Amino acid sequence: MELPGRALHFFTLGLWHREELALCLHVSDTNFPAPRQLGVMPWENQSRALSTFDNRTSHWRIIMSVPQPGDGATARLAERLLGMRANREIIPPDPLHSVRWHQHDYPSPVARWNYHPEYEIHLIRKGTGKFIVGDHIGTFEAGHVAIVGSGLPHDWVSDLEHGEVLENRDAVIQFDGKWVEQAATLVPELSEVKPLLEQSARGIEFLGASAQRAAVSIEAMGTSAGLARLQHLIELFTTLTRAPQEERRYLADEWFRPQLDGQAAAVVDIVLEYVFNSHAGTIKMSEAAALVGMTESTFSKYFKRSTGQNFSDLRRKLRLAHARRLLEQSDKPVSEICYEVGFSNLSNFNRHFLRDVGQTPRGYRNSAQGRAEDIA
Repeated sequence: MELPGRALHFFTLGLWHREELALCLHVSDTNFPAPRQLGVMPWENQSRALSTFDNRTSHWRIIMSVPQPGDGATARLAERLLGMRANREIIPPDPLHSVRWHQHDYPSPVARWNYHPEYEIHLIRKGTGKFIVGDHIGTFEAGHVAIVGSGLPHDWVSDLEHGEVLENRDAVIQFDGKWVEQAATLVPELSEVKPLLEQSARGIEFLGASAQRAAVSIEAMGTSAGLARLQHLIELFTTLTRAPQEERRYLADEWFRPQLDGQAAAVVDIVLEYVFNSHAGTIKMSEAAALVGMTESTFSKYFKRSTGQNFSDLRRKLRLAHARRLLEQSDKPVSEICYEVGFSNLSNFNRHFLRDVGQTPRGYRNSAQGRAEDIA
């Protein structure tokens, strides 16, 4: 857990009287907020908080506890809160380069539901899985390229075997939008990038030849420096800016406006893991609520406020995303796909697919096959 501007020396986590979870923080700041202002306990029951200031060490000693919900919900949520950054990820500046390029494994501390003011161009190098950008859920495979706008929450979750790690799964470019604006005053040609940044407020997934060219430029940036690196960045901007509409997929709805904070990151992260691991089976809101120690009614309101969508919407979108992948990559009949992804009624599946995707399942399959033939 990060506490910006505060000196967090250590914490201890354990059971208090075998019924409650105790969180003990030692903070060297006399102006540290009262325990109830820390914003790390989302449960319905108010947390019990004790705080004392040690004049000898100039440390606050803060103990917070909450009643222990059943089935380890408190421990799971506390683990996420203490083991993750707040969901506003802090992007360290790179003084030697105009933009930051880095790669990371999956799982990784930085690979979770998060947002940041910087723009992000993301390449998935290996594996398959599901991703969520704003209120959009899709599937990915190696070669997936997307741009995520400033402040737009996102997460890529790979399909893994127990204990599996995908080394250097991600290659990521992050940059400040102000840099593009300032650079454009000196290099007017860069103004061509501005519409792309505006459109990225919804997130854009790139398809076909545009994704392939973008992936080459992203990889080249990681192995170059100086003017060569800048050249590859300009090539990347050119590819994404000039990508035809048929090779773009806009992701989040334009009205998407979640209410984000650190505790929401922990709750959403746990729920996404549950839903993504159970997409073809039974996904129950009661089970999701129990995982984070809430009643169904409280969880429903909290999830809607935190993510901008209902839990049932999340479940439906995930199943439709899985259906799109099967339509693209298999010859299975539509009726078989319907039941495989978790729908119990074919007409209901067709109706939801048409409403969310804008095409019938058969129409979508024909379009996907056409794109594949164009690439080949």
